[in-house]
Amino acid sequence: MWGLSRCLRVPRGRLLLLPAGVQRSFSSVSPTPHICIVGSGPAGFYTAQHILRHNPQAQVDIYEKLPVPFGLVRFGVAPDHPEVKNVINTFTQTARSERCTFLGNVTVGRDVTVEELQGAYHAVVLSYGAEDKRELGIPGEELPGVHSARDFVGWYNGLPDNRHLHPDLSCDTAVILGQGNVALDIARILLSPVDILRKTDITQTALDALSQSRIRRVWMVGRRGPLQVAFTIKELREMINLPGTRPKLDPADYVGLEKASKDLPRPRKRLTELLVKAALEKPGQKVAANWAQAEREWGLRFLRSPLAVLPSEDGKRAARIRLSVTRLEGSGETAVAVPTGQVENISCGLIFSSIGYKSVSISSTVPFLPQQGVIPNSMGRVEGIPGLYCSGWVKRGPTGVITTTMTDSFDTAQAILEDVQLGALNWSEPRPGSVAIRELLHLRGIQPVSFSDWEKIDEAETAKGLAVGKPREKILDTEEMLQLVCR
Repeated sequence: MWGLSRCLRVPRGRLLLLPAGVQRSFSSVSPTPHICIVGSGPAGFYTAQHILRHNPQAQVDIYEKLPVPFGLVRFGVAPDHPEVKNVINTFTQTARSERCTFLGNVTVGRDVTVEELQGAYHAVVLSYGAEDKRELGIPGEELPGVHSARDFVGWYNGLPDNRHLHPDLSCDTAVILGQGNVALDIARILLSPVDILRKTDITQTALDALSQSRIRRVWMVGRRGPLQVAFTIKELREMINLPGTRPKLDPADYVGLEKASKDLPRPRKRLTELLVKAALEKPGQKVAANWAQAEREWGLRFLRSPLAVLPSEDGKRAARIRLSVTRLEGSGETAVAVPTGQVENISCGLIFSSIGYKSVSISSTVPFLPQQGVIPNSMGRVEGIPGLYCSGWVKRGPTGVITTTMTDSFDTAQAILEDVQLGALNWSEPRPGSVAIRELLHLRGIQPVSFSDWEKIDEAETAKGLAVGKPREKILDTEEMLQLVCR
């Protein structure tokens, strides 16, 4: 039954054109404010949380394409950062509310359209994040050995779409194109002692591959300079203190930076001071001894922009990355990297593109800016479509941390509540909410996964993890998840 869950289909269209059984549901429900949220990551849950807290009558339904919730918290946060994942406890409280319903295993844009959701709800919030990757757009990008950061992070975090990635870790040098927190996450996972990772919820598949890894050196390459790096001080400090590794920083890159950083905002100033200290100051005796014994190393290469991935002699895989040497025009955050005409090659067998994620359009009826990868909006209100809203990365782009998303999502939720007060959103007319959508999904052979269903998956994963000393062992196959729920 579950294996055939996507075989039955009926035409997509507005709810006004649905079969009589579904149409009857429109007139048989009370005028409860029904709000639909597409996406169960931080943006979706924070939006739901704010609405439920500030409107005691509202009913919020959260749709998720996977059978499991929490989006980037489950599949994006590094496995050795369990404290960041504690936000799941708050999201779980929201999902268990009598006024909140989770409907997993439902792909909006395929199983049900945005237009159909608009017909069933007073307001629809698109919070589905950035599920695509930005392309490098250079020759050789398609060679084996070149991966997007998104795919690699998904692989070691158990994202079902990436379970067949199989990165080749048999080379000694990896290059990461990008200098943000995701780049540092990847470097840390590649270089961390496996015994540390064994205690996390990293997938067993990734653990097995990393235990056989021959990678001893990781370069993180940025087109601008040390004053423009995008990672934060916490992640940098973790790299500097990573057991069994040492930083390989060129002192020439950091000379004079301490003076230049005096007038910078405090977070940037502290970050720069730590970089300067690691590069220019003599480490203490204990740290120096650890670095001397380290078998692995990492470094930052500045003022370099990728030109091409060069193949091995047999042409079968990546062997080098060709970089354009750049210089900066301007200063600070607005400095622009321009090519000097010089090039250099770095030998490596593994290359990660960590230049950002990208949202995609899920409906031709929703305005979308493909270049920026966002839905045009004003404070979360989708331009030109009353009752349609957005929050998170699809609203502002893939930037910031979870707390940034929280603030952003609260703003969107507040915009919905304000629109009700101003009369721009009318909640007096009854809408059926998930009653109609469930009937529609049933007709199309789609079986939604409830939050209590997810808790069965959660219980199974936790039990599997406990047996091997881990917090959980994630199930990688959605069909296996669905079979577990169906028992």
